[in-house]
Amino acid sequence: MSDKQQKTNFNKSERFNFALTWADVEGREYRQEILDLANKIGRTKAGTSREAVPFGPEYYALAPILSEYQANIAMYLKFREKVSAEEVAKASEEPYEKVKEALDYIAWAGVAFVNTVDGVDLYWQDIFVPGHLEMINNNKELVAKYPVIAEAFYYFGSKKGPMAAGIMPVGGGPMRVLPIERSIDGNSRRASFEELSKYLNETDVFSVSDCSCRTSREEMGEGCGHLKEEMCVQLGHAAEYYIKTKRGRAITREEAFEIIKRAEDNGLMHSIPNLDGLGHTHAICNCCGCGCYAMRLANEYINNDIVRSNYTSEVDESKCVACGECVDVCPTNALRLGQKLCSVKSIDETITKVTPRNTEWKEDKWNSDYRVNRKNTLDSGTAPCITKCPAHIPVQGYIKLASQGKYTDALELIKKHNPFPAVCGRICPRLCEEDCTRGDIDEAVAIDDIKKFIAEKDLNKDVRFIPSKRHDYSDKKIAIIGGGPSGLACAYDLLLDGYDVTVFEKQTKLGGMLTLGIPSYRLEKDVIEAEIAVLKEMGAKFQTGVEVGTDLTIQDLREKDFNAFYIAIGAQSGRKLGLEGEQSTGVISGVNFLRDINLGEESTVKGKVIVIGGGNVAIDVARSAVRLDGVTDTDIFCLESKKNMPAHAEEIKDALDEDIKINNAWGPTRIIAENGQVKGVEFKRCISTHDENGRFNPQFDGTEKKEIECDYVLLSVGQTFNYGTLLDGEDVKLTNRNTIEIDSVTLQTSKSDIFAGGDVASGPRFAIDAIAAGKEAAISIHRYVHRGQSLVFGRDTHSYTVLDKNNLVDIKGYDNTQRQKIEHVDGKKSKETFKDLRGILTEEQIKNETSRCLGCGATKTDEYLCVGCGACTLKCKFDAIKLKKVHDVEGYEIEHLPKAVIKKAISRKVKITANKINPFNKTR
Repeated sequence: MSDKQQKTNFNKSERFNFALTWADVEGREYRQEILDLANKIGRTKAGTSREAVPFGPEYYALAPILSEYQANIAMYLKFREKVSAEEVAKASEEPYEKVKEALDYIAWAGVAFVNTVDGVDLYWQDIFVPGHLEMINNNKELVAKYPVIAEAFYYFGSKKGPMAAGIMPVGGGPMRVLPIERSIDGNSRRASFEELSKYLNETDVFSVSDCSCRTSREEMGEGCGHLKEEMCVQLGHAAEYYIKTKRGRAITREEAFEIIKRAEDNGLMHSIPNLDGLGHTHAICNCCGCGCYAMRLANEYINNDIVRSNYTSEVDESKCVACGECVDVCPTNALRLGQKLCSVKSIDETITKVTPRNTEWKEDKWNSDYRVNRKNTLDSGTAPCITKCPAHIPVQGYIKLASQGKYTDALELIKKHNPFPAVCGRICPRLCEEDCTRGDIDEAVAIDDIKKFIAEKDLNKDVRFIPSKRHDYSDKKIAIIGGGPSGLACAYDLLLDGYDVTVFEKQTKLGGMLTLGIPSYRLEKDVIEAEIAVLKEMGAKFQTGVEVGTDLTIQDLREKDFNAFYIAIGAQSGRKLGLEGEQSTGVISGVNFLRDINLGEESTVKGKVIVIGGGNVAIDVARSAVRLDGVTDTDIFCLESKKNMPAHAEEIKDALDEDIKINNAWGPTRIIAENGQVKGVEFKRCISTHDENGRFNPQFDGTEKKEIECDYVLLSVGQTFNYGTLLDGEDVKLTNRNTIEIDSVTLQTSKSDIFAGGDVASGPRFAIDAIAAGKEAAISIHRYVHRGQSLVFGRDTHSYTVLDKNNLVDIKGYDNTQRQKIEHVDGKKSKETFKDLRGILTEEQIKNETSRCLGCGATKTDEYLCVGCGACTLKCKFDAIKLKKVHDVEGYEIEHLPKAVIKKAISRKVKITANKINPFNKTR
């Protein structure tokens, strides 16, 4: 092979990245006719920097699918000029029948358009992108047979993308974002080419096909979870071609509008091929920022001018409540949560520091990890409430909606992130309140009480919120093993996408530790049942009293066509201390004690009771014991000092109010028994619980001991896992803590179709942590059961940073209303019953309490990164974000674009040179 033949724009390793899926490059003879055709379609010349080269992406898009004869015949086709098979036969001096057969195949393969005009098939060629690469990748048969053509599509962008950085005029690229029309209504009457409805109303022929970008991504195993099926709409001649070659199916105008709306409702944006002339296009693509190759130019090469519309998003911070809904759908991560409060020292709220408009743009300026490094907040941070919550629930958002009396909207917003707000309104540890900025002034906003009020609607079956399904994937069966908060949260999100979900629970009641581990005086069972009833209405199937591993195995479920599994069995067994006398009658696991009470079993516990442990479970055990007939005294003994007890401060206070004595800094040394029956416990003084490295390593003063008589000892020193035979034969690895080993992002175990989360993977934590894990598992399972999806690309990384409260200006002019409180229940009254005697705030109190929120956070927009798609505006419930027109570009005819590019390139070069001469006077 000659030096010229070996010339390439790619290094060897990069060529092999995509070439190896078709055949080994070494020793393969290149085909000149393929190179000639690639350069013809690409409108490039051999020997230039833009040429198609042996084993480059254009070459591999064509070589597997065309014979030498077909490639030679394709050379007789013209760019955007229609010719018949008869004309090609005449020009090529080949038999008509053979030429017609070749042209029909070429068109079917995607290397030519074909339309029937007056009964005659006419053929022509277009550019590679948007054009033949999309058409080739929309041929399902070819992509399945030659995966390399999917990779060639990707690597074409790797070749062309860097070349275009900074030199394309705004809106002049081959693809252009079309703003969602609902976001510019009344804003663009004089520019109808910016209105999507214009293109649909002026067309008579429509088709719909799979997204070719996401098809390519999936073939490489890099799908982003935004599925491709029937997402792109073709118009006019392109629709005729897609229908004729069976790439797409014919649809009506009404169906086209329905597809557009469904795409918008699912957070997708619109792009159109942009070189058909002003007001004309042959397709409307419904794209995501993580899968679309046009958006890749903006996201990876930060060349946003090449795709942007004439608009950019604008946030009215006086209305914004930092709910983050707009951030979630922004395809370029141009929107991030920041702070609304004033700072003493100025903070940097810019995202884009430099742009290719005036800077040399090499690989060190790219964002090649854009599919995994999205951020939810600016580096300077945002509101503590949304940041500190494990599920990142948009607290400011539902507080604002509640302040407006929009309780159903508030409930809907909460349930997007937490399907059990009524439950969490009663038991949540209130991490959001612990760091609330208002707490630095007087008292934190009563966030949990507001949520509890909002969630009361969920308890009434006549008005509770039942979400609409987003998709229909009922052909996929998912098994949830464990009916606790994590398993149910996972089921909820999978049900939203229309999956066939079955929850297997070995107990006779659903809810896991919510039902069996939390006493009714904190969480009434009808509250749990009401929120689980929502899942039943959504189509969940429940099998209770069924233990997977004993009654049936995971393999049995596979054989019943279950596609994936989520293990969320919790930490359902109490730990032991290994003390002398621990096996004596009267020593009971606190977890088992609570389970028996919650199941209505008659308890034998009476007399004097000692609870060992200092966490929330220990408090629950003690407060449950004190309510039992026959119990005379209840004492808690724990290693920690009063200040360092792990139990929540409010729980400790309630225990003390109920005459439970808490003995701090004492550790048990042995359990005293007589004839196998507990008689007491010996304790010694604990002088520290952790060593200098922060590791749990209790130290004791052996000279200070005491013996305490008792009739029962309830051990509440932690929980562990009882797998039984669940994992037998499954090769699921465990950690040295006996938890299931999982990927920290995807929750996938060492067995690919098994995912795990909640306490069984993290160790015992709060219910809200388990819920957050369940939602992450649902994302991974959704991707896993569909071919070609990556479990990591394009997912929310939950990258939140809290604002620096030490840098805030003294807050003035805030509402001086005191925190609204539920009437305190006297401990002497509360300990007489297992009923929850706590009330909820009144509507008047809700109005007062919601007014206390300082509104710390707000969405910030990077005007350069924003491409003006409008997806953000549809998600905002507060009319806080709009599109404003900042450009007035009509686009370019393909013949006129080169001149505009050259003009832009020269202007850019001048700016780069000027900035090098005087770097302190940069020009944009």
